[in-house]
Amino acid sequence: MGIAADIAGDWHAALAALEWLGESGVDEAISDAPVNRYELAAEAPKPAALARPAAAAAAPASEPLSADPVEVAKAAAARAATLEELREAIAAFDLCELKRGARNTVFADGNPAARVLILGEAPGAEEDREGRPFVGRAGQLLDRMFAAIGLSRSSADAQSALYITNVLPWRPPGNRDPDPAEIAMMRPFVERHIALVDPAAIVVMGNTPLFALTGGKGILRARGTWAQALGKPLLPMTHPAYLLRNPAAKREAWADLLSLQARLR
Repeated sequence: MGIAADIAGDWHAALAALEWLGESGVDEAISDAPVNRYELAAEAPKPAALARPAAAAAAPASEPLSADPVEVAKAAAARAATLEELREAIAAFDLCELKRGARNTVFADGNPAARVLILGEAPGAEEDREGRPFVGRAGQLLDRMFAAIGLSRSSADAQSALYITNVLPWRPPGNRDPDPAEIAMMRPFVERHIALVDPAAIVVMGNTPLFALTGGKGILRARGTWAQALGKPLLPMTHPAYLLRNPAAKREAWADLLSLQARLR
C-alpha cells in the first residue's frame, strides 16, 4: 500500500511539474550535456523506396524556396472573399515557422457583425490549447472590461458585440514578442480580416498590433489617443496582461473604455 501511494504521489507531482513548465513557456526538452552535431555521423541514406525526391523534400510543391512570404501572404489574403476562406488561407500558410510549434491556428472569436474589432498580439498557452483568442486570465479581464461599457463577444446584437482576433494566429515559443518579419508576413491577412469584418472602430491591445497597423511603437504613450489605420478609427489600449501586472493602470484603461463608448454613440 505504501509503495502504491508513493508511486501515485510521484505521478501527480510529475504531472504538476510538467503543467507548470508548459505554462512557463518551456516547449523543448534538451539534454544535460551539450552535443556537437558537427561531430555526429551523417544520417544513413533512406531506402530508395522510401526516399523522397530532393525538390519535394526541400519545400512544399506549392511554394518555391525563393518565395517571398509577404508576397505569398498578400496573394492568399486577396483571394479570400469570406471569413471562412480567410481562415482556410491562414491555416494553409506554411511560410511562418511559428506554425510548426503551435497546437492550433487561432483565428478569431465573437460576432463578425460587431462594430468593434479588438486586435491583440498573439495566442498564449491557453489560447493555443483552445484555439480561441483571449481565453486566459488576460482574456477574462478583457471580457469584464468591455462588459462594463455594454460590449460582449457573445452578444448576437451587432450594437453590443465584439469581434476579437490577433496579429499572429500561432503562439510564439515561450510567449516571446513577435519579431518584425513575422508581423510583416501576417499583416496582409490582418488587413484582409479587417476589410471583411468592416468594423466601425478598431481597438489595438498592446505594442504588436499598434506596430502592425501604424508602424508606431510605445503603447504607453499612444494609449487613449485616437488615430486612423486602414481607413478606420483606431484606439490604442494597454494589453490586459499589462493591467494584471500593473493594477494602477486600470484607471487609464477605464478612461479609454469611456472614450470608446462615447465614439460609438
